[in-house]
Amino acid sequence: MSKILAGDNIQEIIVKMSEGNPGAINVMCVIIKDAPLIDPQDTMPYGLGKLMNLDNYNIYGSSIYVLFNDKCHCDIRKFIILLRACQFGFLLVKKLQDMATDQMGEVNLTDEEWVDLDIKVCNHLLDFAPSIPTQSTVH
Repeated sequence: MSKILAGDNIQEIIVKMSEGNPGAINVMCVIIKDAPLIDPQDTMPYGLGKLMNLDNYNIYGSSIYVLFNDKCHCDIRKFIILLRACQFGFLLVKKLQDMATDQMGEVNLTDEEWVDLDIKVCNHLLDFAPSIPTQSTVH
């Protein structure tokens, strides 16, 4: 059941969604700050669309933190790719939920799966921020 209500402000949404987990609070603050730059085609301002996605997928508290920290390696762009990939049907919501609740490191995406989702999301959203090449990929 959704936690976000129509009249909630950002602070109320963060408190509800975080379930008191400081890591989740941090992730949601990063979403609010960076999502508009990474995904300018989101119809909701201030990254609220991403928070609503998490709510719709029943991902709260420590699961938000696990997804960001353990699965996306603190890369907010990857985190947003996962949410958009589910939204567009490129990734099953069940897989995302399993990743978010996996504290044993057993449910992950391969490098090839990450690249595939990145390409699909960027092809679907032409204004989505491109990945930044690392030193090892620059020639």
